[in-house]
Amino acid sequence: MNEEKQVIVALDVASNDEMLQMLKKIHRPGCYVKVGMELYLQNGADIVRILKSEGYSVFLDLKLHDIPHTVYRAMKGLALLGADMINVHAAGGAEMMRAAAEGLGEGARSGRPICLAVTQLTSTDQTMLENELLIKRPIDEVITQYASLAYSSGMDGVVCSAWEAQKIKNQTSPEFLAVTPGIRLTDDDAGDQKRVATPSQARNLGSDYIVVGRSITAAADPAEAYQRVLDDWRNQTWKTIN
Repeated sequence: MNEEKQVIVALDVASNDEMLQMLKKIHRPGCYVKVGMELYLQNGADIVRILKSEGYSVFLDLKLHDIPHTVYRAMKGLALLGADMINVHAAGGAEMMRAAAEGLGEGARSGRPICLAVTQLTSTDQTMLENELLIKRPIDEVITQYASLAYSSGMDGVVCSAWEAQKIKNQTSPEFLAVTPGIRLTDDDAGDQKRVATPSQARNLGSDYIVVGRSITAAADPAEAYQRVLDDWRNQTWKTIN
């Protein structure tokens, strides 16, 4: 796989103009980008069409979570946009995930997009899991259970933190994709993310793709920051798993 295509830039901006300005600053024509709820909901489906027409690969990060029939119909429509990767919440259950995969397959004009399930958000920690969501199991156990359910439901992979990637692959398949947000360079602030890793840590831990937002987009020089992320991802300089 082209290593540059394994680094996904999170375009967490509000408008088409902001998006185009950011892409100009990053200066990586045709790179992999993530369109999340902020950008999609304020600008509509055309935002994906624009990116695809310019040669970018697109991860459409809408995290669908609804009854199976609704998700099926939504995915069937989203498939027409040509996004390369789309996701749902694993918490929606097996029937919903199967419906998502079916909808994507039926709606796609040429090849089904990669379909992922979100296990737990990287802003979730054990305290939140127990005290707010009332799930009294270890977070690693919850995540691997969700991932196993996603695997048996026909998902192509999961969105998880880098720290769960290898355990998930061990419990499912080496080919089951681990797409990992919560990526920070060593000198960056973690922000609202709880389970973070550097690019080289993520690769060493089994990530297939990394999603990088503020470390690139909030940098003084986004093009230089992108190159630092890519270099760290390629070099795998971090060798000890704690």
